[in-house]
Formats: sequence, structure tokens, C-alpha cells
Amino acid sequence: MSTEPLVMAVDDEAGILRLIKLELSTQGFRVVTANSGEEALKTAEEHRPDIALLDIVMPEMTGLEVMRRLRERSTIPVILLTAKGSESDKVRGLELGADDYLAKPFSPDELSARVRAVLRRAVGSSSTENIVHIGNIEVDLNRRLVKRDGKIVTLTRTEWMLLQHLAANMGKIMLNAELLSKVWGPEYRDDLQYLRVWVSRLRRKLEEDPSKPKLIKTFQGIGYMLAVPEEEGAGTEEEPSDVAEAG
Repeated sequence: MSTEPLVMAVDDEAGILRLIKLELSTQGFRVVTANSGEEALKTAEEHRPDIALLDIVMPEMTGLEVMRRLRERSTIPVILLTAKGSESDKVRGLELGADDYLAKPFSPDELSARVRAVLRRAVGSSSTENIVHIGNIEVDLNRRLVKRDGKIVTLTRTEWMLLQHLAANMGKIMLNAELLSKVWGPEYRDDLQYLRVWVSRLRRKLEEDPSKPKLIKTFQGIGYMLAVPEEEGAGTEEEPSDVAEAG
């Protein structure tokens, strides 16, 4: 049985699907295609792809709705494809849970590079045997389990990767470029918007008040640090949140 990653490409334009299949097959990937949201859900159920490429603008069911329904069943990584290239569309897609965003028209080389980068993040994290406690948050780095007040917190794969690196270096400032390289790959080391969006998402799930973060500290222009809340005797002077920047 073949072990090459299986990519599901979803687009209502037949020419785009042919381009994607040709390029990724040449690069060694297996590819299945679908030309509608409903077909994509059936294809995902039947083939269990390793990653999905979803066109946002499709009739009847948008790529965002397909992503939402896929995520109800699995943690499959998703790259959104769209002709919309504005920064606001990019941020919206990321905030809704996409692992990456690629605006049309895209080059075949860029497409395969993005797919490889997202798949690296999906399988590239190393486990440890540590359990980190930060205030009311417990991070089990071995079992990849996060609890808040004893209740399990559901994280996407990218949220987990980001939290894992912060938790493994609790009390240390992680540089922006370092986090971007470790979580997204070296080609993303200058894309601060990715980092702001995902830090904002983590804060909404972990912080008591995301607008006044006590756990994930911002060091403007430098990086982020996972800190024990100040009332427990650690931490730094509070920095502004990235929530407004990410939205």
C-alpha cells in the first residue's frame, strides 16, 4: 500500500483541479479531487486524505463550510484556495481554522511548497514526558492534551504546535522568527500575521480575559512567552494583546 501523502483538492474549476493534480503527482503526492462541497465530504470519508486544498468560493457549499464539517470529523490540515487576495480575507480564513492560505493565481512550485510545509507541521512535533502547569491550565506534552480547570480544551493541530513550543520553553521569550520557523517552517519566518492570528486563537481558548492576557505574554517586536500568572509569583509586566491586531 502506498505511503505517499494523500491530498484532496476541491475546486469547481476543472482546469484548476487538473493543474493541482498534475503538479502534486509530479512531486510524489497521491491526489484525489472533488468539484463540490458535497463531493468533497464523501471523498474525505472514503479516502481519508492527509491534507485538503479547498477553494473558498464554490456554489451551494463554500470551502469554509466544507472545512467546518471536515473538522467535526477529524483534525485534517486545510489550505484554502481563493481568488481573493486581500489581507482581511487571509486573516478570516486563518481565524476560522485554516492551516494556510494560498491566493489564486498561484505557481505550481508555491503550491507544492505550501503542502509540504503544512504536512511537516502535522507530523513534525516531537513528544516529551513533561506536564506543564500554568495557573488553571495543564499541558501534557506527551499525550498532547490540554486542560483548563480540569476540562479538556480542544485545539487544532496548529494551535497545539504553537502551544507546545511555548510550554516547552515556559518562562523564556520565544522570538517571533523562531516560533514561525518551528511551527510553520523557515519560509514563514517573516510572516508575523500568521503568528498574531494563532496567538489570538490560543488566548481565546486559554485566557480568562483574552484582551488582558496573563498566560501568553507579548513582547512587542520581539516575541511571546508562556508565563505563570503574576498572582502566582511569576510573569512580567503585562503587554498589549494581539487580539485586535489579529482580527
